[in-house]
Amino acid sequence: MTRLQKLLAGAGLASRRTIEDWIRAGRITVNGRVAQLGDRAEPGDDVRVDGKPVVLAAVEAPVRQLLIYNKPLDEVTTRSDPQGRRTVFESLPPAEAGRWISIGRLDVNTSGLLLFTTDGELAHRLMHPSGEVEREYRVTVRGRPTPEALDRLRRGVTLDDGPARFDRLELVSGPAPDATFTVVLREGRNREVRRMWSAVGHDVLRLIRTRYGPVELPPDLPMGRWRHIPIEILDADPHI
Repeated sequence: MTRLQKLLAGAGLASRRTIEDWIRAGRITVNGRVAQLGDRAEPGDDVRVDGKPVVLAAVEAPVRQLLIYNKPLDEVTTRSDPQGRRTVFESLPPAEAGRWISIGRLDVNTSGLLLFTTDGELAHRLMHPSGEVEREYRVTVRGRPTPEALDRLRRGVTLDDGPARFDRLELVSGPAPDATFTVVLREGRNREVRRMWSAVGHDVLRLIRTRYGPVELPPDLPMGRWRHIPIEILDADPHI
């Protein structure tokens, strides 16, 4: 079923905003009941405006696509760059309909998994802080952090835009004097992982995003290449 204002706008009655005003004024009924904002309908329902029936046409479902991209270093996650740097969008195939929307960003010095979709509502849901979607990274830092420093990162450190903490922090490996960790957090503030490590006295030497929600970076996807994946992977996740 489709939102009432979208159906009526598709029938050519008025703009969606105007139809929302009609709904607020009680001018529209659905199957004999006065419509409310948020109501849905479908062809075959008895929809009336000021008592006059409206013939509803089926609304064609939009094309919803999802692809993953293994971002290289030195590419920016914007559609254009005033400094003339290559953007990630230059590497993507044309979308079947609409345009690609980046689900989150990676800074120019971070590589790894980026998700793109043609579904703006889905992209918003995945990026909004209230969704608390997990982001996983592989990070190599300069030096060997002390247990006290790691404990601070798990409990939380204070950044200039508020507190931040890792939901998971695990040592992977790393030859001295550096160390590599897997870290997980549930928000995507600007350069957050780098700033958290800096807060405990360690520079990030290498940062790769390996997972976003239920989607992992395939080990066989070369850097700078993309791959279509079923959007149902995200639809089926109960946390999204």
